[in-house]
Amino acid sequence: MLEAASVTNGWVNTIDFQNPEVIAKAFRIMANNIYCTLSTCSLDGYPWVSPVFFAYDDNYNIYWSSAIESKHSQNLYSNDGKVAIAIFNSSVSEGTLDGLYFYGTASELKPDDTEKILKLLINRAKRQHNRTADDYLNDSPRRIYQCQPQEAWVTGERLPIGNQLIDTKIQISLEYLRHYVNS
Repeated sequence: MLEAASVTNGWVNTIDFQNPEVIAKAFRIMANNIYCTLSTCSLDGYPWVSPVFFAYDDNYNIYWSSAIESKHSQNLYSNDGKVAIAIFNSSVSEGTLDGLYFYGTASELKPDDTEKILKLLINRAKRQHNRTADDYLNDSPRRIYQCQPQEAWVTGERLPIGNQLIDTKIQISLEYLRHYVNS
């Protein structure tokens, strides 16, 4: 059922899930930011967030490299890869933030894909790197990880309720987002 954002649905708009302007906004957020906030949780329920440099592919899979022993990597290994990601520009004025949010499953990248995905990361970086796939394989302390998004939202309008503004989200179609990237 398609609904406008309201208190009964947790302030989530599902009417505009295929709206081309909303999909374009989501793409701009992802294309114009190089860091995302990665949220993981330990098996015993302790949340952890980490800012990570990221790249993405045509299917909106998100990639980053991290130390195997880092808290967020260990949380992925122990918690079935459950992850949430937020992408936003934190330098904008208060009340003007646009964010892109994902829920999905993350895992260590398969060794055969490492070279291809490393190129995505290097091409997105602003600094030159001389890393090779071997820097993320075998006995290396780092790996490349991949998140496969299952659901996505973008910041919606702020609704006035009394003397408060309520932030809303627009649930978006990953299919339409993928189509936008590939068109």
